[in-house]
Amino acid sequence: MNDRIIKALSGFYYVQTEDGVVECRARGKFRKEGVSPLVGDLVRIERSGKSGTVTEILPRKNSFIRPAVANVDLLVLLASCAIPQTEPFLIDRVLAIAGQQGVEPLICVNKNDLEPGEGLAGIYRRAGFRVVVTSAETGEGIDELRAAISGKLSAFTGNSGVGKSSLLNRLCPQAASVTGSVSEKIGRGRHTTRHSEIYSLGNQTFLFDTPGFSSLKPPEVEKEELRRYFTEFLPYEGQCKYWGCTHIHEPGCMVKEARERGEIGETRYENYVQIFNELAECERRGNWRNKK
Repeated sequence: MNDRIIKALSGFYYVQTEDGVVECRARGKFRKEGVSPLVGDLVRIERSGKSGTVTEILPRKNSFIRPAVANVDLLVLLASCAIPQTEPFLIDRVLAIAGQQGVEPLICVNKNDLEPGEGLAGIYRRAGFRVVVTSAETGEGIDELRAAISGKLSAFTGNSGVGKSSLLNRLCPQAASVTGSVSEKIGRGRHTTRHSEIYSLGNQTFLFDTPGFSSLKPPEVEKEELRRYFTEFLPYEGQCKYWGCTHIHEPGCMVKEARERGEIGETRYENYVQIFNELAECERRGNWRNKK
């Protein structure tokens, strides 16, 4: 973790070095080049006393826009079947982003003590994803989660109120994250994570704590590529009647036939269609690749 940005706040970048954390500003050239340092970046710095300047950003293996983090080994998607319930559509959007970035995903269904999460977990186990069911309150599944993130730089994300900060406190008490209560009136959680930050669990295991799903944009991929990130579609790739089949309107589609036979889950397929149409609408409006 030497020479890595572990926190960014109010224009300052906090860089972990061999002899401690150095508060840095970024060199002006980054602004001119349209590049911003991200939490997780490996960097080179020039030091001046107790402060420093980020002079170079080393090549990234991946990066995300919202939350603004880089070099993620494992993306842990937190979800809940208790209030506030996590819609599978939100999970599938983030899974598509993870696929596009080449990041391994792990789905963590939390708050199992309040509402059983095996139904939601089953949707994604069936689709071939690794899933762990946990309770930050009782400790259920914590050892399995700890083993899954061991030796990796993992990013935690999820809609507000699913227990990101509570799980982080279980895994890393020194993080001292502020946990938020869920408003029963609106069924949503209070935002408790305002910025991205990396915490060390020891043994080369590190965690990003990041803002939630509300900060994530739709996948930055062409709609025709989306099918690649729905892994249960892949066994049927190239078997459809038409080359480049979108698996939506075309006759002779093997994915649609597999869905009718129950080999592909209904929820996942419907979410695929919804995301595909969302991307098509962005394309139609000329809002492609984050244009506003």
